[in-house]
Amino acid sequence: MSGELGTAGIHAGQAIGTAVAEDRIPLQRVPAAAPPGPAAPPETPTGSGLDTRTLSRSLFLRLAALESGSEEHTYVRDTLIELNLPLVRYASARFRSRNEPMEDIVQVGTIGLIKAIDRFDPERGVEFPTFAMPTVVGEIKRFFRDTSWSVRVPRRLQELRLALTKAGDDLSQRLDRSPTVAELAACLGVSEEDVVEGLAVGNAYTASSLDSSPSEEDGDGPLAERLGYEDLALEGVEYRESLKPLLAKLPPRERRIIMLRFFGNLTQSQIGEEIGISQMHVSRLLTRTLTQLREGLISEG
Repeated sequence: MSGELGTAGIHAGQAIGTAVAEDRIPLQRVPAAAPPGPAAPPETPTGSGLDTRTLSRSLFLRLAALESGSEEHTYVRDTLIELNLPLVRYASARFRSRNEPMEDIVQVGTIGLIKAIDRFDPERGVEFPTFAMPTVVGEIKRFFRDTSWSVRVPRRLQELRLALTKAGDDLSQRLDRSPTVAELAACLGVSEEDVVEGLAVGNAYTASSLDSSPSEEDGDGPLAERLGYEDLALEGVEYRESLKPLLAKLPPRERRIIMLRFFGNLTQSQIGEEIGISQMHVSRLLTRTLTQLREGLISEG
């Protein structure tokens, strides 16, 4: 049996697979969320003056005295958020050069502002802008760290890559050469396997467009024109490998009919003459055999 399949063409295997395989249902994509509304132009919190700080301090004292979740508590909290939005716009302006819409950055910074408001204790004697700024900036930096990668990688590897970059620069200055993997591992106190993994993950940070112009070393034409094409016979290989054990279990006559029909490209009448049965009998055997193969593929899947 293996010899017969070994000499069979790819098109025959694909034809059988097409005959017995069920239709595939395409995956449905979840529509992307609507983009946030436009943000106001950035402005510095210093323009709000002493009145804003005094009002914020009074509202924080009022907020601490209210029961969490009550209607008045929610109102005071929302007022504090709107009152301190200029602080978010001021912090977001530091990241204007990033390749992200400013309204998205402001929205992420607002999340940090809300976290700061929920954690702020007015009794500690610290001004709220001083307390909130690290939280707002940290939330924005976390956003860039998690979304700026072309391929999503675990945060552990992202932090390892940053540590390797810093350690590599320091060692290069001290050694006057590029450090080895062993030297990087000793400097950071990690294994050499982790160093190799951290260096390799840097390739996932950026991706090249298929339509981008090539460099002088890469040759002519965009990247899309220099990539290999999809081999249409690959699907036939998969069908053949899946069908091999199922075909081996068929009775000799049914297996021969399959071979003559799909590998020999004979008609049902020609198969009937070859085997010595009627064309109608060949049709019934072929239908029953294909049904059996289909059920075998479904059960294996």
